[in-house]
Amino acid sequence: MKKALITGVTGQDGAYLAKLLLEKGYHVCGGKRRSSTAGTWRLHELGIADSVELVPFELLESESIQRTLKKLAPDEVYNLAAQSFVGVSFEMPAFTGQANGMAVCHILEALRDLPGVRFYQASTSELFGQTTAWPQSETTPFHPRSPYSIAKQFAHSTTINYREAFQMFASTGILFNHESPMRGVEFVTRKITVGLAQFSLGEGRPLRLGNLDAKRDWGFAGDYVQGMWQILNHDEPDDFVLATGQAHSVREFVDAVGLELGLEIHWEGAGIQEVGKDQNGRTVAEVVPEFFRPAEVGFLLGDSSKAKCAFGWAPKVDFVELAQMMARADAKRVSSGVLLE
Repeated sequence: MKKALITGVTGQDGAYLAKLLLEKGYHVCGGKRRSSTAGTWRLHELGIADSVELVPFELLESESIQRTLKKLAPDEVYNLAAQSFVGVSFEMPAFTGQANGMAVCHILEALRDLPGVRFYQASTSELFGQTTAWPQSETTPFHPRSPYSIAKQFAHSTTINYREAFQMFASTGILFNHESPMRGVEFVTRKITVGLAQFSLGEGRPLRLGNLDAKRDWGFAGDYVQGMWQILNHDEPDDFVLATGQAHSVREFVDAVGLELGLEIHWEGAGIQEVGKDQNGRTVAEVVPEFFRPAEVGFLLGDSSKAKCAFGWAPKVDFVELAQMMARADAKRVSSGVLLE
């Protein structure tokens, strides 16, 4: 039986990946910070909480990383743990640099003493930032626009360096935005689905949003963790973009969720004066300047043809299906009085 360690197992991607690996017959260990306040609700909702062995894993402690990896002796390591909020990274740049950047160096250095272990690093489309090339592929130059993406670039480049310098099986997945009902409410997609679900049931206030015209390549997290596993089980270590190849705006996501919940949203005004009203003239959403990023990334669109050619990966859930899935899940949670964060 193969053994895998997933850091960040209590997050969206970690939970979906753990479920996938368990279905494939793995023994799954999940790394979790001792000081973390994040619960295991995702593991419980997916029905796998009793099947994942939780182990302490401190991203900022190199000796702890080394001891944990030596003790577990995993066949595969998926590093999904990070300070994962772009907005927060502007407020905590040094911590973000340590957790998202240097921690990866510590993990790879520890793995040098464990030959044969395969390592996956979760890279991000935020690396492309203010790019001038569309769509973005593995050869597109990076132009990060936040402390989050700068730290991720260090981690990405470090993974490649260890692969080339020490012949390690170290791969990266440059994943474009991927969402699900397991997303945290601090991310804009869940903020929208929760907010509109509450509004549709008469329990909420109008949504307060930032840049409605920011466009992202949005896919379903369940499809993307399948790609992670395929990347790490490919014949050779390499770097792969995973994306849908279609971009949609925040406004389009709001509209799709609204329709699923019976809210037909009409937009009025422009810029920071823009508001969205439903068919009854009620204000459903409004633009608020404080939610704009200091350095905005306006448009990202991925090209995953390399992954498709290498191992046949392709997304199965489209944009509208994703919005509907998330809307239904949060409407059910709101109506039952159990709102998971």
